[in-house]
Amino acid sequence: MLVYIAGSGAMGCRFGYQLSKTDNEVILLDNWEEHIEAIRSQGLKVTGDVEETVQLPIMRPLEATREADLIILLTKADQLPKMLQDIKGIIGKKTKVLSLLNGLGHATTMRRYVPDSSIMVGVTIWLAGLKGPGQAHLKGTGSIFLQHMQGDRESVASIVEMFNQAGLNATYDDNVIESIWRKACVNGVMNPTCTILDCTIGELFGTEAGLNLVQNIFNEFIAVAKAEAGSIDETGIWKYIMDMAKDAATHYPSMHQDLVQNKRKTEIDYLNGAVVFKGRRVGIPTPYCQMVTDMIHAKEALLGLR
Repeated sequence: MLVYIAGSGAMGCRFGYQLSKTDNEVILLDNWEEHIEAIRSQGLKVTGDVEETVQLPIMRPLEATREADLIILLTKADQLPKMLQDIKGIIGKKTKVLSLLNGLGHATTMRRYVPDSSIMVGVTIWLAGLKGPGQAHLKGTGSIFLQHMQGDRESVASIVEMFNQAGLNATYDDNVIESIWRKACVNGVMNPTCTILDCTIGELFGTEAGLNLVQNIFNEFIAVAKAEAGSIDETGIWKYIMDMAKDAATHYPSMHQDLVQNKRKTEIDYLNGAVVFKGRRVGIPTPYCQMVTDMIHAKEALLGLR
């Protein structure tokens, strides 16, 4: 297969690196000039569980011309429409397009550019970091859950197999929407709260008031998730959040890295902001999600990012 990784930040580099170990052709797409130049001139430097430099082709999205077999979307949520517009020339009738973005509502955006027969949605719990342009830090294990938009399991069986050949632990999931909501709940309770309070996940969960804040945000996510998706394993998702809080106690979540550490805009509108929007449509109040969304936007404005 010819596989494009559309959005080659930390997670895109992980997928590109692991897929490059298979017999498939992998091309990274990105608009970060320093990142592109570093990988072109020195290769992608990988640290963490392995120490290796690999040569991977990387280009700007508008430079891609060959029709793809698979496109994996790993951009920031607010960059998705522009990315899809820029790569429309490589999306053919047989191209499959898989979204693994954080947050909610990305299939709606994809439908403006890609037919349902080509769309896959999924979620990944792999982790990755960037130490600088062209330098990916890859540690730990993870998995992928994905589903074809029209439920055509057979048409994407070879893609699931390819991911597993690359050690990415992929599973076809007939109810991937619950997996997406589970990850959205994790991000929604941890990301904005740790960012606003400027603390690690362990510090947040280690206080009574912090845990109370997490519980109230979680309740709003679950209420809206049940209205949209029907059956949701509320107990299982809460246990998953608490387990992750222990495992990642010393970790600053990605929104903190974006806003506090690197002064970049966040994906709050696709997490808590999306819950506010969806809640309004079905008549479910979401005051905690509204509050943290407003506070993150206020912080972005104070930093001149909006």
